[in-house]
Amino acid sequence: MENQSAAETGGTSFFQQLLNKRMVLNARDDTKSLLHRLIFVSKISSELADKRDLGEYWEKTFQGYNQGDYVSGLLLLYPSYTIHVLESSSDVLYCVLRELRNMKKQGNRALVLDPRIVVMSHDIPSRLFSQWSYKVLHVPAQHLGDKYANETVDDIISECLTKILKIGKHLTKYPKGSKNIPDSAFEKVPDLIIPQASISFLLHCKDLLTPDQFLETYDSPLNILMDSDRVWPTPVHLTPIQASR
Repeated sequence: MENQSAAETGGTSFFQQLLNKRMVLNARDDTKSLLHRLIFVSKISSELADKRDLGEYWEKTFQGYNQGDYVSGLLLLYPSYTIHVLESSSDVLYCVLRELRNMKKQGNRALVLDPRIVVMSHDIPSRLFSQWSYKVLHVPAQHLGDKYANETVDDIISECLTKILKIGKHLTKYPKGSKNIPDSAFEKVPDLIIPQASISFLLHCKDLLTPDQFLETYDSPLNILMDSDRVWPTPVHLTPIQASR
């Protein structure tokens, strides 16, 4: 039957179930206004001579998306790592994750390597950043050292999120304009810069999902047998022993 639902033909993912529920409870246009936030870390390819090329690459990529799905956020480019905050619709963020997954096929020629998802927040109330921008940071290399010996993943993530929130508030003092943040933005507030060692810690954390792992879960059908799906009599004959269970 052509009108069969996705659940009847091949199942649907948990996220799609939630989105369908929201569509029933609210107007269809409301689903388009949902705002989500993605934060991920990654290594920078040694083949990348100018880190500004990575900022320009993402900017060009976002321009290719639906103009109605406005992208805001911040890309911090360290000597060896990146931390990227993105705010947009779920369609855009999942396109970014698929872009990261496709980069993996390029091997060492990819612009970013070994990305891991720090946070994926759904239905956030407002944007933290007024536009998408990037900043190349010239900071000295750091080692994990003893500081992280007793730190948990939650502690490091909490520290990073706190600094990101403060950076977002700090950047509101600067007018919208160039996507490349001026050096003066961080000169007076160096304490807002997330330590490279923290990003390195997160990149080596197996508890954080890669884009591959995240998308595998997202794209997997949700097939849960509910009590309401159990019918009587059964479609097959039961033996007396099975019927008594």
